[in-house]
Parts: sequence; C-alpha cells; structure tokens
Amino acid sequence: MEEKNRIETPQDMASCEEVEGRNRRKVAIDLMKANIFAVVIMCVVGIVLVALFFLIWHDRRPISGLLGTTSTNIMLFLGLIVGIAVHELIHGITWACFAQRGWKSISFGIIWKYLTPYCHCDEPMRIRPYQLACLMPCFVLGVIPSVFALFIGSLPLLLWGIFFIAAAAGDIWMAWLLTKENSNSLVLDHPSEAGFYIYDE
Repeated sequence: MEEKNRIETPQDMASCEEVEGRNRRKVAIDLMKANIFAVVIMCVVGIVLVALFFLIWHDRRPISGLLGTTSTNIMLFLGLIVGIAVHELIHGITWACFAQRGWKSISFGIIWKYLTPYCHCDEPMRIRPYQLACLMPCFVLGVIPSVFALFIGSLPLLLWGIFFIAAAAGDIWMAWLLTKENSNSLVLDHPSEAGFYIYDE
C-alpha cells in the first residue's frame, strides 16, 4: 500500500548505487549565521507585509477587528509551537514522496546545541526534489497563511506567516546553494549538520 501511495517520479529518484564512483563533497551552513539570516528575513518580510496589510485594511476595519479575538490569538500562539514540529514533518512528507524506501528513509531529531529540530532523509536524490522539500514548509506554513491573512484582514495570522517564513531561513539558504550545483549531481542530506553532501559525476 505504501508503494502505491507514494508519488512515482523515477526521473527524480536516485539509488544508493548511483553515488558509487562519484566524488563527494560536503556543503553546510553555519547555524549561527542562519539565525542572523532569519532575523534579517523576518525584518524585511515583516516590514513589507505589515505595511501592505495596513495599506489594504487601515480604512476598512477598526484596529480592534484587525487584531482578532483573544481566543483566536491564543490558538495561533499555541499553533506556533505545534507548527515547529509540523515544519519538520512537511520536510519528511515531501522527501518520502521521492525516496525509494518512503518513510523508512526519514528520521527526526534535535540539534540540542542550538535547540533546533531537524528532519533527515538517508537516501540520495536529485537536486529538484531536495530543493522542493527544503522550501515546502516555507510555502505551507509561511507564504500561504500570509497571503490568506492579507485577504481576510487578520494581523495575528500575518505575523504567524512571517514567523514561519523566517523560520525557514536555513532551508531557503540551502535551496539557494543548490541552484549553483550541476543539475546532474545527486544530493544526500547530512545526518547531523544543517547541510548536505553533493555527489558529482
């Protein structure tokens, strides 16, 4: 049943045998720099989206209506905590769709030094699906809620989206680094660092 439910895209899959004979090099990002990058993203995206939000809604609804109800805000706050775990789960779901062994290739953990949760896939794959898995939490938890908040006039939801866009700073950085790689290369997620191995032909 697992094999039938998984997305079959042979052109994006890779097997462990395919890395044999290829040169391997590690590409990793500094988590401290990634955290600084996250603050920069939060500030830039926050200023742009909040300014756009008030440009759209300042004369349509009183400020009390834009701030939402207390119960709604409490739910969103609690949702931030759950969302951190969901962020990693989205990574895992996306990678599992392309991994030949599905969920058997996915594991989760925490880098205690930085209190950073992570998701790891132990199968090599093409660059495109790896990038997709990197960026998917940003879209699902960050971009989509932010756009929805602009449409419905919810400032708390907008702040939620901004938070999760910033939370994906390291993922965005890694996806960007992969744009510099040869499309024929294979990528293998690093098991304990924020980075990956590249297998060149």
